[in-house]
Amino acid sequence: MQTRFLLVIPLVVVILGGLYISASSLGASGKIEYSSAVQGSRLLSPATPTGTSAKNSLATTTPPKIIVTHVPTPRSVKAIYMTSWVASTKDWRADLVKFIDTTEINAIVIDIKDDAGRIAYPVEDPILKASGAEQIRVKDMKAFIADLHQRNIYVIGRVAVFQDAYMVKQKPEWAVKRASDGAVWRDRKGIPWVDAGNPEASLYAVRIGKDAHSVGFDEINYDYIRFPSDGNMKDIAYPFSEGKIKHEVLRNFFASLRKAFDGTGIVISADLFGMTTTNTDDLGIGQVLEDALPYFDYVAPMVYPSHYPPGFNGWKNPNTVPYEIIKFSMSRAVERANVLEKKESGYVASSTTPPFVTTGKYKNKLRPWIQDFDYGGNYGPTEVRAQITATYDSGLSSFMVWDPGNKYTRAAFYKVEPDAPSSSRAGSTTPP
Repeated sequence: MQTRFLLVIPLVVVILGGLYISASSLGASGKIEYSSAVQGSRLLSPATPTGTSAKNSLATTTPPKIIVTHVPTPRSVKAIYMTSWVASTKDWRADLVKFIDTTEINAIVIDIKDDAGRIAYPVEDPILKASGAEQIRVKDMKAFIADLHQRNIYVIGRVAVFQDAYMVKQKPEWAVKRASDGAVWRDRKGIPWVDAGNPEASLYAVRIGKDAHSVGFDEINYDYIRFPSDGNMKDIAYPFSEGKIKHEVLRNFFASLRKAFDGTGIVISADLFGMTTTNTDDLGIGQVLEDALPYFDYVAPMVYPSHYPPGFNGWKNPNTVPYEIIKFSMSRAVERANVLEKKESGYVASSTTPPFVTTGKYKNKLRPWIQDFDYGGNYGPTEVRAQITATYDSGLSSFMVWDPGNKYTRAAFYKVEPDAPSSSRAGSTTPP
């Protein structure tokens, strides 16, 4: 089963996802336009007020306000993941930004709320502020995003939804419970879960997404949007979902997100287990590919080869065939996306009707998470690049790369000149 991994490193614990600014805020190139108070990513010192010494002005003036704008979604998103802890470590994050600047990568996924339930930046929504969920790791998130936008880097914010230790502690009535005694249920890692059928949890997820957009995130990526998959599953009860069909509960959650974000211009995406591309049941966690595609702008199956069981599709060890796993899984996803489009179109085949031609309505929403970490196998340049090639060979042009250690196999990615036009990275759909 697809799960996220935690990696502990010295001094940094690596933890595995409002205000709408119109397109008129963007320059013709899609880059951010700044007020006179901001030049590029460097804040200019405010002018000294008349009759006030420079020494005193430092104590009495406030920093220039950062104007929040957004960049459009690249036609081909090629993203890496950054934990909020790494985003708070300026040298490390600067190294990753340099990596993006000099390769085909054009987007970054940064944790907004992790599976501990803590929000990593200073929120602006007063209700979120009052919730106490802030654990401010990235004090300068707004400025950091502005710098990324200046480089024409697309910024995706990841929100872990139903795995939320903090909110369960604050509101135990939201939690999945033990059937035996009504206490809070925990998975095999000891982490509690929010019941996916709780409408307040849906509103909370929306509020976080809108606040994150108001500080500059271009897209909100929802993860852990499922029912629990491990732990004592025989002693589990769902206060809000009991007796309901799991995939229908999640489909209703997906629909509630879509309704809340309609008309805002905010892009939303969903992370799903990798095997949702090949299984037609809900995998026991409520996730069905066809339930997600209509409600999200992008859907990201986590097709990590290491997470497929031995013997999957006849492959004794899926870790040894990363190209084949991605190609098989995402080709199936493409087929299902096209079938869904055909079904919704009302097309009826007959001797007098031309063959159905897909527009890519759902296919073009597919954007797999691929693997750049060792788990049951070694992942170097060959294995990582094989997954990217398989993505293209499946008829897709976008991918996101997961490395919980935030190191990345840099030789796996094509280089570009540091001063190359951003379109050379943002618009490319095939390897150069």
